[in-house]
Amino acid sequence: MTRISKPLGFPTAGPAPELVGAGFAYETKGAEMLHDGLNLADIAHVLDLLDRGVMHRDAAVALLGVILDHATIADIGYDPADGEPYNSRERAFVARIGNATGWLHAGRPRREATRLAFRLHLRRATAELIAVAAELAATLTTRADEHRATLFPDQTYLQQAQPSTLGHYLVSFAYPVLRDGRRLDDVVAWLNASPAGAGCVNGTRLLAERDTMAQRLGFESVIENTRDAMWQVDGLVQLISTIASLALTQTSLAEDLEIWASSEFDYVDIAEGFSRSSVLMPQKRNPYALSMIRGMTGVLIGQVAGTLAVQKSPSARSDNLIFAYGELPTSVDHARRMTELSSGVVATLTFNEARLAQVLAAGFTQATDVAEQLMLSCNIDYRSAYQVVGSAVRRLSQSGRTGADLSVALLDEVAVELLGGPLGMDPDVLALALDPAAIVATRVAPGGAAPEPMDAMLGDATVQAAALADAAAARLDAFDDAEAKLRREAQRVLEGES
Repeated sequence: MTRISKPLGFPTAGPAPELVGAGFAYETKGAEMLHDGLNLADIAHVLDLLDRGVMHRDAAVALLGVILDHATIADIGYDPADGEPYNSRERAFVARIGNATGWLHAGRPRREATRLAFRLHLRRATAELIAVAAELAATLTTRADEHRATLFPDQTYLQQAQPSTLGHYLVSFAYPVLRDGRRLDDVVAWLNASPAGAGCVNGTRLLAERDTMAQRLGFESVIENTRDAMWQVDGLVQLISTIASLALTQTSLAEDLEIWASSEFDYVDIAEGFSRSSVLMPQKRNPYALSMIRGMTGVLIGQVAGTLAVQKSPSARSDNLIFAYGELPTSVDHARRMTELSSGVVATLTFNEARLAQVLAAGFTQATDVAEQLMLSCNIDYRSAYQVVGSAVRRLSQSGRTGADLSVALLDEVAVELLGGPLGMDPDVLALALDPAAIVATRVAPGGAAPEPMDAMLGDATVQAAALADAAAARLDAFDDAEAKLRREAQRVLEGES
């Protein structure tokens, strides 16, 4: 049987212009994000090869010198015509030191270098996002403490539900922010594991261990399986999903505030610095910051779908990570800016307390408590109490009266019709069940709006936010220390020290 031979070996012709425009140009957009990490990865690789006696000292000195001299993106001049960012670096280095550049390929494919650079960038960017998430949680908690006694009609489905406090409302947003902050810290732990020495799928004979490279780059651990190390993507899915979750919490708050800031509600005022005027209508003050939070959330939701879509591929393919290089750092940056914006909005909100009290007094948020008190005081089941109070509320609302107008006489009138007899509720007991402040004071179970559980929640959220901020700062300090130490080690080799 005649075998048809398939051409093998690297291409000898230059890339087609269409490939440059649609492929290399796309990858080169990620050069800004990858640049510092590629420098660090190259330095660590050269030092490792030198330590192992694979590379002679003159080549190491030449390479370390050119890497340190090309500290900025402009020093490389990344050009899609040269190929992806790794190839542009090689072109720049060859122009300076010639074939000594080729030592960078020893035991390491270009994809390993970019994997390292990607993780180095993302671990820092994600830690920075955690820090601003902690700040948002702290800001929400501070404002909640300021308004722990400010009564207002809390809502479900945009309908008045029960009396509560602004403090209870605001701290309810701090908790999901803190949870996502901890999830992001788990992602940093995933990012802080080293793929160095993984090669393409099965490592290299040049390395007997992979810990040294990991330690030089400040990684906490080494990814165990070399094939998994080179191609794993599950942490990227966790990262973008958590970012979207963090954004969803913020957009829920932003959408509430946009409604509340309208003239029709007039619950809050957005600070002028976070608003924008209409160029046509002089009376308009648009809550522009809230629109940006809502819009950025939509973009991040779309990027979740995009990330999942490109991860759907056979194993050991480059496309899933090539596209991640461009999109995920942008997503993290969007999320950080958005979270900073949310903190600024919350910190400068003005609440119209008189309006909140007016709306609370004009509604029927006491209805649930009155029904519960009827059940307790008059020995009837809750469904019966619910029907009595609901019918009384209907009559009052139809005649333009409010929840404060609920009376023992009206409740008895309805009870006679529905249950066959009066209930005879104590007027003083009914008065307490109608008082929003007294209602809030009954919410003493953990998580409620009464003073004691609010003390616990505010204290807890404050401690958690501080711990999250401290953890992010510790990670960033560790990254700074490792990178500075690596550069000092390279400088000592250049200066002839052993």
